[in-house]
Amino acid sequence: MAWHLPLACYLWRMIIIVLALATLAFLLSPALTEPFMGYAPGSFPVEQVDPPVQPAGYAFAIWAVIYIWLGVMAAFGVWKRRDSAAWARVAWPLTLSLGPGAAWLWVAGFAPITATLLIFWMMGFAIWALLRAPATDRWWLQAPLALYAGWLTAAAHVSLGVVLGGYGWLSGTGAAVLCILMALAVALAVLWRKPGAPEYGLAVGWALVGIAVDNSGENTLVLALALSGLAVIAAMSARGIWRGKPNAA
Repeated sequence: MAWHLPLACYLWRMIIIVLALATLAFLLSPALTEPFMGYAPGSFPVEQVDPPVQPAGYAFAIWAVIYIWLGVMAAFGVWKRRDSAAWARVAWPLTLSLGPGAAWLWVAGFAPITATLLIFWMMGFAIWALLRAPATDRWWLQAPLALYAGWLTAAAHVSLGVVLGGYGWLSGTGAAVLCILMALAVALAVLWRKPGAPEYGLAVGWALVGIAVDNSGENTLVLALALSGLAVIAAMSARGIWRGKPNAA
């Protein structure tokens, strides 16, 4: 059976290299598209100007941290972990998130519904990858992946909320309430399954702070829900840290 090992190592190496290429495409995508400042208000039958579900603009600065950390992760994987079965298990679902994700900014410029479906695809595979992340190399692999998956959890539901309001399927407030509750349900399920990934909770919490700031003094219901959700996410993240459960999926 020893002859299987070289082939396995070769496959692991190829998967991790493909992940690096997908990550590179994802990191370069903002330079190849027009700057994205949210869906254009006129993209919908019901114009969406500062919808309640959308965080304050400063919150999107988290992408800078995510981009840099994902780049470091991919480089480290190729440099030091290209023959690691544990990294390969994470690499292929993460590639299925980052690869198509490289097209998201372009799609979002003209097709909000397609972009919403795509970002949910990205979120699903990012969470799957996170759940498979090993206990080792936490800061090189799990932490950047958790931050990415957490922000996608928020961003996907923000996108859905804007679309629901934009097509008049729900009011702006109704869409915000529904999508915040949906995002919280996903986030709590992930934090329950992966308690040792507080960076995931941090990203979701950062989005909730942005929503609270954007609705301060304007929409009391959405403000209260965002702050309540923040408290729950913080408590769940703290639970994982305090219990010190293994990070392995």
